[in-house]
Amino acid sequence: MSREQRPASGDAPGTGDLPLTSPPADAPAIGYRDELAAVRQFTAMQARRAGLSLSRVDDLVIAVNELASNTLAHTAGPGRLAIWSTPREVICQISDTGHITNPLAGNRPSPSEGPGARMGLWVVRQICDLAEIQTSAAGATIRLHMLLD
Repeated sequence: MSREQRPASGDAPGTGDLPLTSPPADAPAIGYRDELAAVRQFTAMQARRAGLSLSRVDDLVIAVNELASNTLAHTAGPGRLAIWSTPREVICQISDTGHITNPLAGNRPSPSEGPGARMGLWVVRQICDLAEIQTSAAGATIRLHMLLD
């Protein structure tokens, strides 16, 4: 099964076609379908443990909530969130059965869409240091990176 990844804003040319690696085997993870409060609490707890500043924890919670909300709005199946850290950053990976058909999704808001437009991916790209998207007919995976202060 072939997965297709689109470059996130700020990606170097040619890096968007590299597949995302799997999260570490010991990365804390949570499955969800309707439990957005639990997803937010899990994100905040893991980000604080990794040493992210409180304001950046709040930003990451907003970004993850946007993506988890997209799972609920656009898929019939569950989502999965994994979080891990490196010495430089906190990484969140959200996977679900959705398929993102617009290769530029979230790169800029569309003025033609008006109030109430779907701007979740745009918000995510504004908040996070990097957002990588990999999508295919089998599902979507979005990886968020937040640099540690």
